Amino acid sequence: MIRDITLGQYYPVKSVLHQMDPRTKLFGTMVFIISLFLADGLCAYAAATAFLVLAIRLSRVPFSFMVRGLKTIFFLLLISVSFNLFLTDGEVLAQLWFLKITREGLRMAFFMALRLIYLVIGSSVMTLTTTPNELTDGLEKGLGFLKAVKVPVHEISMMMSIALRFIPILVEETDKIMKAQMARGADFESGNLIQKAKSMVPLLVPLFISAFRRATDLAMAMEARCYRGGEGRTKMKPLHYERRDRLAYLFFALYLAAMAAARIWRLP
Repeated sequence: MIRDITLGQYYPVKSVLHQMDPRTKLFGTMVFIISLFLADGLCAYAAATAFLVLAIRLSRVPFSFMVRGLKTIFFLLLISVSFNLFLTDGEVLAQLWFLKITREGLRMAFFMALRLIYLVIGSSVMTLTTTPNELTDGLEKGLGFLKAVKVPVHEISMMMSIALRFIPILVEETDKIMKAQMARGADFESGNLIQKAKSMVPLLVPLFISAFRRATDLAMAMEARCYRGGEGRTKMKPLHYERRDRLAYLFFALYLAAMAAARIWRLP
């Protein structure tokens, strides 16, 4: 399961999405997430599905690679679906002891599962098609208006970029430590929940030490290069919008308007 984490990874390939401005992709991801919370019917989710399918096709990232990230949220998905399925009042379809499955609960559980899956895949599309440096520049440029109220936009963007960049590194480090501990006789699979939690100690301690060591090395490297924040810094590759970015913004606006209309008029 460690290898199945796709968030924070970059998939190098030539595609339309890879060539887009990072601000466009950030805005598109935000629009997609908002639309999922606006969706309240089959028509709205059909539009969200079409939007996601189009984004995946334009990214040219294999679909099998994207859905690998869903394995990491399996238990969260199971808990969310179970709570909505059995604890929602309404027309009872089936009952076993005190557990009731209602028509409303079935509908809500289905849409909740779909929403979580689309959130993970939609976020993965952005990170898989955007390098950490591009993401930092896009966040800093897109949120630049917050500097007027003394918000440290550059520092926040840098922290988010470093966090995303370290996800695949820590995943690989975790896999190496786990294999090394298993070679020494550690067992991470058998036993009850408490025993499994205790067996994670030989994994977590060296992982935390390694993470702190990497953070220290990164801080020393930034200081050695005279990093003093974002004030007065220039960009080697300044961001600028192309025609495809303007067309994408128009498409995002139309999509969000359609989802809002479906919400207002309660389309099925």
